[in-house]
Amino acid sequence: MTKTISINPATDEKISEYDRITSTEALEIIAASKKEFHLWKQKTFEERAKLMYALADVLDANKEEYAQLATREMGKVIGQARKEVEKCAWICRYYAEHTSTLLANETVKTEAVKSYVTFQPIGVILAVMPWNFPFYQAIRFAAPSLMAGNTGVLKHASNVQGCAFAIEDAFIKAGFPKGVFTNLNVDSKDVKTLIEDKNIAAITLTGSDAAGRSIASIAGQNLKKTVMELGGSDAYIVLDDVDLEKATDLATLGRLQNNGQTCIAAKRFIVHDAIYDDFVALFTKKMKAAKMGDPTSADSYYGPMARLDLRDELHQQVQKTIQQGGRLVLGGTIPEGKGAYYPASILVDLKPGMEAFDNELFGPVASVIRAKDDAHAVELANNSQFGLGSGVFTKDIQRGEKLALQLEAGSSFVNKLVVSDPRLPFGGIKNSGYGRELAAYGIREFVNTKTIWID
Repeated sequence: MTKTISINPATDEKISEYDRITSTEALEIIAASKKEFHLWKQKTFEERAKLMYALADVLDANKEEYAQLATREMGKVIGQARKEVEKCAWICRYYAEHTSTLLANETVKTEAVKSYVTFQPIGVILAVMPWNFPFYQAIRFAAPSLMAGNTGVLKHASNVQGCAFAIEDAFIKAGFPKGVFTNLNVDSKDVKTLIEDKNIAAITLTGSDAAGRSIASIAGQNLKKTVMELGGSDAYIVLDDVDLEKATDLATLGRLQNNGQTCIAAKRFIVHDAIYDDFVALFTKKMKAAKMGDPTSADSYYGPMARLDLRDELHQQVQKTIQQGGRLVLGGTIPEGKGAYYPASILVDLKPGMEAFDNELFGPVASVIRAKDDAHAVELANNSQFGLGSGVFTKDIQRGEKLALQLEAGSSFVNKLVVSDPRLPFGGIKNSGYGRELAAYGIREFVNTKTIWID
């Protein structure tokens, strides 16, 4: 039997190991989940909500344990890990409270005696999730899917299986029937077999665009619905009227939050020519001052990357950008010692065609680009294969909103970093994927939108 091994990215030490199951065993679990689905879908919204509220309570009660586990497994600084668990509880309560309204029947006036649209669950949802938000990614899929009456199986990233099993245990502690939510510790090569299984109704993935293409292709061959939340290279336009202190504070947090490993992180800063040099100078000062260190320490601004191989890949992207003509003004050197640490780094004077302009840098490296004016800034921002999040920093709210409406992305925030919020839809366009999670739009992705006509 093969094992999944969790390694602490801050120390390179082994945390634990978990038995992998075979694809045959996984299919048996999925079959049991499908059997449970036929019972679960008959429960009322109120019955499901009672359990979802209980799950929120379990998350709150075990917040410190779960946060410490996430920090050990993927290096998230402890304060952010605690906030992640808190957000999971919020999502559970949001859907427990609002699903009956979000999925309420919609009457449509026609020639019929009665006609309406109803929303019915479709079956077992397979979620293929990444390591960067090990609790949140799973709950973001599970809370709406299960409240809608579906059941779910989770194929989580190999390096956060401790978190994956902790989530499954949380559902059990909350009183959910066995089979409503199950973790599948399978090898990535077995995902194809799972997607093709007749008992899987739909698939949701958060990951790279390469993974998205692969899974969407398999799902398409089997005519199964998918939702894809893929990579991003989010552009933030910094206008000439901006408060530089606030803008650089946001830029520093946006680039170093979660150790720089966030799909919706601020990655490309497109700065108006008039303030470009001042922005770079102040941004460099603040990024340099941000403390890299032990993620369990309260005074660490950011910790290690999740794995050594990811750190090395990021460094190669930085070096390639420099070779292409980009200029490094901070960082860019792998530190000595243990752990997958990479320093806060800034690349400037970037242009289309350079690695750091064209592709996602998933770590604590910021890209700064010079724009001549507002129109040029929008052009540069939209010159990307990605379209997940985006933003504008300005004192002029009307000007900011005007530009936000022109940005090609699933979200555009003015004077705030992009966040996911259960009250609003979340997702991307272009190579950042399709479909939406959260809010009414997300919970309706995996239901049968069914017409009822009575004459």
